[in-house]
Amino acid sequence: MSTEALPGYAKGRAKKAEILAQAVAIFGESGYRGASLRDIAARCGISHPGLLHHFPTKEALLLAVLEQRDVAARRQMAGAGTRGVETLRRTVDLVRLNAGRRGIVELFAVVSAEATAADHPAHDYFVDRYEQSVEAIAVSYREAAEDGQLREGVDPQTAARQLIAVMDGMQVQWLLSDGRIDMLAPVRAQVQANLTVAL
Repeated sequence: MSTEALPGYAKGRAKKAEILAQAVAIFGESGYRGASLRDIAARCGISHPGLLHHFPTKEALLLAVLEQRDVAARRQMAGAGTRGVETLRRTVDLVRLNAGRRGIVELFAVVSAEATAADHPAHDYFVDRYEQSVEAIAVSYREAAEDGQLREGVDPQTAARQLIAVMDGMQVQWLLSDGRIDMLAPVRAQVQANLTVAL
């Protein structure tokens, strides 16, 4: 019998998933600094030491939550042979996916703003994430240029930064409107404005 098939292991994985889900909610509501491990443990129906068994520090829990978000995003973006405009389409589709995940969007908006402080435990994570995101989107725009699908005069690096700015800005407006604002259309329009082909 594999380790994953053991009842205790499956129960532990389920509890870990529950802790991550509650952490997303609480970090999104209160921010990283305003949230406490005791509050998260209470929402999960476990003791504080019980939570520490799965995540020994608050920082470890935050980074696990952020990594889980990135795994979901990478799954959305994955696809053999995708490049250029197709990758940009998948980036736009990620916004549609996020419209059904308010907790994750809220967490990202709150914690990324907090993490601008150099002493925040997720500061380096967000610095690296933004650098990687800009470069990945810039590569897609460069590939679109190679395929003759990028408008004349569009700088891929600048276009990548603009797209991320629109995505993040629309997420905040969407959250503040309680989901009434369409965050997908402006993101799609931003990408479309740089292309010579339909998205």
